[in-house]
Amino acid sequence: MFSNLLTNTFSSLHSRNFRNFWFGQCISVIGTWIQRTAQTWLVYKMTNSAFLVGVLSACQFIPILILTLIAGTVIDRFSKRNILLITQSGFLILGAIMTALVFFKVVKYWEILLIALGYGVLQSFDNPTRQSFVFELVGPQDLLNGISLNSSAFNLAKVIGPSIAGILMAKFNITFCFFIDACSYAAVLCGLFFVKNTGAATKIKRQSVISGITEGLHYVTHTPDVRFSAELMMIICTLNFNINVIIPVYAKTVLHAGSQVFANLLSAVGVGSLIAAFTMSYLAKNGTNRRLYILISLVAVLSQSAMILVHTYGLALIIMVIIGFSNMIFLNQSNASFQYSVPNQLRGRIMSVYVLLNQGSTPIGSLYAGGVMDLTSGLFGFPACGLLALILLLPVMFEHKQLIQQWIKAKE
Repeated sequence: MFSNLLTNTFSSLHSRNFRNFWFGQCISVIGTWIQRTAQTWLVYKMTNSAFLVGVLSACQFIPILILTLIAGTVIDRFSKRNILLITQSGFLILGAIMTALVFFKVVKYWEILLIALGYGVLQSFDNPTRQSFVFELVGPQDLLNGISLNSSAFNLAKVIGPSIAGILMAKFNITFCFFIDACSYAAVLCGLFFVKNTGAATKIKRQSVISGITEGLHYVTHTPDVRFSAELMMIICTLNFNINVIIPVYAKTVLHAGSQVFANLLSAVGVGSLIAAFTMSYLAKNGTNRRLYILISLVAVLSQSAMILVHTYGLALIIMVIIGFSNMIFLNQSNASFQYSVPNQLRGRIMSVYVLLNQGSTPIGSLYAGGVMDLTSGLFGFPACGLLALILLLPVMFEHKQLIQQWIKAKE
């Protein structure tokens, strides 16, 4: 029984290429979360402004908003492995620059914003490439399991990364956080070096960038399942994925705590996400679960709305786990909805839309959450986002009520 559990949960790791890629990712994204945690705390200490923390987040994600659809046309034309080698090398260089600035105590807020913009440009190409690369590594049979395990690596990092960052910031020096981030990219570069024979880039018809983008968007808007998923993501990802902006302000102004509590709250979100990722890895053998998708969309917004009642550290940790769990399952099911039955020659462009909705909408939500908290307090960050998302979700679900009924009645 235990053997079957392991086989079902980690079936995509039977692919040697995916194993090499996945283990490199596990190490690299831990470094990324150490860096994100330290950077957010550093900016909040430097500025004492929730809005300026939101500006930092916006700078990292604005390039995604602008460039991701263009990146999708590039991804469909060139080797995904080579694109990842370039982007990961770029991340390493930016991490080294940030380390030097902090080490020599010459770092300025505007410099952090410029580096965040650089990260955003690279992420515009890196994120949709990684999402669509999974299909090449595992094939259609293990696609959902590969998606889930790829997510589990990211969410394992959300647990471990902030905890390590909290220890380093509390016991040692924040410089170590940025140094570890820079070094961690060597792991994914090494993993990519051992990925072999993934196939040539998909041959697609010659067309302009605008025509390529239009073709991908036409598929998304004229495929009912994908369109509904896109609308759900537009709302929930914009408003429910601003945790990095809200938590440091909540920790300081509501819980009256420091960097360790901030890191622990982030880790609690990661714990919930990790549980969800491994749960979905095991359930991947059953395919997508549309009823779960609808339910978890509502749970995601209601759990954040409930934070208006939370004033204690222990209860906040519990709700953070629930938020992480619901957000992870929502993204997992959205990813599957985008990837299944997609023509391979469109995969890069379709996944660029997914990344655009997942991360490109973050600047809007970050500025909204930061502005609300500056006008009120950290207590209102989560509920202001959750309640607005609920209000916006209701008419979308009403518009797609026939599709929802089909999902509920259908056998998975």
